[in-house]
Amino acid sequence: MTDDAMQLRAEALASKAWPYEEARKLLARWPEGKPGDAPILFETGYGPSGLPHIGTFNEVLRTTMVRNAFHALSDRATRLIAFSDDMDGLRKVPDNVPNGAMLAEHLGKPLTRIPDPFGTHDSFAAHNNARLRDFLDRYGFDYEFASSTNYYTSGRFDAALKLVLRHFDAIQGVMLPTLRAERAATYSPVLPISPRSGVVLQVPIEVVDAEAGLIAFEDEGERIVQSALGGLSKLQWKVDWAMRWVALGVDYEMAGKDLIDSVIQSGKIARVLGGRPPEGFNYEMFLDEHGQKISKSKGNGLSMDEWLTYGPEESLAFFAYREPKKAKQLHMGVIPRAVDEYWQFRTNYRGQEPKQRLGNPVHHIHDGLVPDETLPVSFGLLLNLASLPGVGDRETMWRFLQRYDAGLTPEGNPALDRLVGYAVAYARDFVAPTLQRRPPTEGEAAALRDLDAALAEPVPADVDLAATLQDRVYEIGKRHYGKEALRDWFGVLYETLLGASQGPRMGSFFALYGVEESRRLIAEAVSAD
Repeated sequence: MTDDAMQLRAEALASKAWPYEEARKLLARWPEGKPGDAPILFETGYGPSGLPHIGTFNEVLRTTMVRNAFHALSDRATRLIAFSDDMDGLRKVPDNVPNGAMLAEHLGKPLTRIPDPFGTHDSFAAHNNARLRDFLDRYGFDYEFASSTNYYTSGRFDAALKLVLRHFDAIQGVMLPTLRAERAATYSPVLPISPRSGVVLQVPIEVVDAEAGLIAFEDEGERIVQSALGGLSKLQWKVDWAMRWVALGVDYEMAGKDLIDSVIQSGKIARVLGGRPPEGFNYEMFLDEHGQKISKSKGNGLSMDEWLTYGPEESLAFFAYREPKKAKQLHMGVIPRAVDEYWQFRTNYRGQEPKQRLGNPVHHIHDGLVPDETLPVSFGLLLNLASLPGVGDRETMWRFLQRYDAGLTPEGNPALDRLVGYAVAYARDFVAPTLQRRPPTEGEAAALRDLDAALAEPVPADVDLAATLQDRVYEIGKRHYGKEALRDWFGVLYETLLGASQGPRMGSFFALYGVEESRRLIAEAVSAD
């Protein structure tokens, strides 16, 4: 190992950043390495009963961060499986997909046996799986995709299914005490696929021959004896989860806080099967703007495509990294703040000591390979500029940026160019339609006239224009409002010049927009008095 790698490992072993804390659990799990030098196996699960949402991406991202942290601590090999529970029966028709009536005709069938309502893939599951994989590939995740249907029908789970049948009574002993009496009366760990309807049946079963994999159940009033193997049955999901941990040798899987009880029950079942539950932790859920849990079937909250229309992948990763055990609202309004905070942490990264870097979110977003490009203006400032009449297109935005700094170009500043595009889209769809500049009061108009006079004073070429203009803004504010009420002064500027309740550092905005253009804004506001 190089000296830098050794220093990184030493710092990581003591770091309080949550990915390193999680990775150290795996060192303790296999202090001498996994038997046979087998790779440490990470898993994430996904239910394709609805379109993938940011919560799905979040779990793969956070698991990848733990995996990367483990690589900093150990030279042992790892794998990440993104497992799709696409053999689940469709319980209800999602609200956010077309052809709902068609889907309703196939309720209860495995998702891989239901036609695609979008008409682009062989099945509903295939469509949603493709959407998930496209996004994970776009982000550059290193993962192996696994299909529940493929694993069941290929016989890959047959040995584990026989294990479940052998321990059927013990598994019932784990599950039945957790169920209501009505549910317990019909509960079965094994769900046969009806040979008549193709529906995943929720009926009691009898183990006829565990070694042969034979089960018996009632289907439309007739007793059926059928194999449980080869895709002719699947497991209830808590049992399925435990079986998968044991069959695949999963070492790490995180889950939402709403699944704490499920993790406990699945862990008990894994032990019944002779396995060891994986390490992991329970993260808090993303909420929509109304404080409700995000749901695939409801389609509330944001989709991944929606976020990436208005902000870069790094901002989404930043939002997911921060405070994983704290519930966070996820809606369009959080995107600009996430973009700017990501860049603030990225700017700070280069000047930090190694210990500080390991706690910086951008270290985990980029796996320690943080790009060098800096951002000359904030995303918030770009949004304010793009929201002004006549400015909301990429070409005009770049004219303002190059007047602000002649050295800036789309080719030489690709990250800035991407943010210009996001700012134009976000301002067009969410900011500009809401702006309404109010006329100033008589006293506010007097303060604005004084500000106009201050802006008219020349600024030497060798000083920081934005800082100088900001000082002048402060001086006018203190003169008219006093130090204690400067917040009111900035509110006046935002509401009368920008038409918003909040805004940027006005000195930076005036420098970017241009002094003469800013003075025209003031003149328009004062003339409306």
